[in-house]
Amino acid sequence: MDDLEGLTVGQRIQTVRERKGKTRAVVAGLVGRSEEWLKKIEKGRLQTPRFAMLVNLAEALQVDDLSLLTGTSNIPMGLAQRASHEAVPAIREAIEETMLTVASEPWPDADDLQRRASAAWRQWHVSVAPRSDVGMPLPGLIRECQRAVRVLEGNDRRKAYRALSEVYGLCEQILAWVAEPALLWLVADRGIHAAQQADDPLALAGAAWVLGNVQRSAGREEESVHLVDQAAELIEPELDSRQESRAMWGALQLHNSITSARMGREGDALRYLDLGGEAARSLPAGYHHSWTVFGQANTDVTAVSVNADLRKGGRALSEAERVDPDSVPSNERRARLWLEMARSYQLRKDKMGALNLLAKAADVSLEAMRCHPLARGLAGELVTSGGRVIEKDARSLATRLGVAV
Repeated sequence: MDDLEGLTVGQRIQTVRERKGKTRAVVAGLVGRSEEWLKKIEKGRLQTPRFAMLVNLAEALQVDDLSLLTGTSNIPMGLAQRASHEAVPAIREAIEETMLTVASEPWPDADDLQRRASAAWRQWHVSVAPRSDVGMPLPGLIRECQRAVRVLEGNDRRKAYRALSEVYGLCEQILAWVAEPALLWLVADRGIHAAQQADDPLALAGAAWVLGNVQRSAGREEESVHLVDQAAELIEPELDSRQESRAMWGALQLHNSITSARMGREGDALRYLDLGGEAARSLPAGYHHSWTVFGQANTDVTAVSVNADLRKGGRALSEAERVDPDSVPSNERRARLWLEMARSYQLRKDKMGALNLLAKAADVSLEAMRCHPLARGLAGELVTSGGRVIEKDARSLATRLGVAV
């Protein structure tokens, strides 16, 4: 039975938000609106949001059934605005496949698998359509790594497990926002298991970075912060001797900065951001980690994201002025920079600026923006509340991003 029976849509939104432990500021920020706007919705002082905005609120609250917010049963289950991608079915099949018997020939080369995993991560970052370019050949690499860990022994087997853990991490990036949560949880769990078998603290820290992403997207932010803190502690003994560990440690600090910002914990968010900045400055100029792309450029981009999540639009734009987009070693992250700037302009109620910057993000990587809920939500919001001056251009951009408005 619906235990929210009799409540208005606004009251339902408030009740679900409070049960999830999320503040108005955090939820409002995730849908690109003000805290005062959300308060008026919850208190019934504004009309019920349109369908596109209800979908955005459901995303922000991690609600799978929209009727929980609306109180009606005739609205299609799930988030109709959620993106999908053609690469997902084959990846799902490779991940879920059970190999009871495996062929030993050709004999697996663990070093080659590691090189191919690293190459796949590089392709993910340089491609303008990473889900297509990396997602299509990825199932074959998943199967080869799975076979290798069954056939090899000793140190080669541990190398193969490390490669498999990295491949699962890449799967999480590809599947985020376009696959069902159960598959993401499976990928993260498999990645942790593979890293444990690799017997490498760095691999385990990387797998925790991946699992933390999934926990955060599921609204389990406290668990994510705790896990990532543990992962950082795990590799601290290696920080002076292993540059890659120092980069991963910095990436974990940025991870927790983003998570803390989404919980509305400004002090923690800025503290973790400072720690990440210190780690970035300790690395050679121009350095970036092979798959988290941790380095000074990504740290600067994260500063923009964190301040946007904290609803500090002016401060986010000030941080953006420090970033040279050409120095960001990832098209997906470069597109995200323009998206965060668009969100910041939206916070300042500059609809035209937000539209232009979101269009710039789509120009950098249309695929990334078509899949990202923040980009899709902002596009829909610009159509419905951006005003007649930009409505035509906003509707055209929303169509590019696959948003039905």
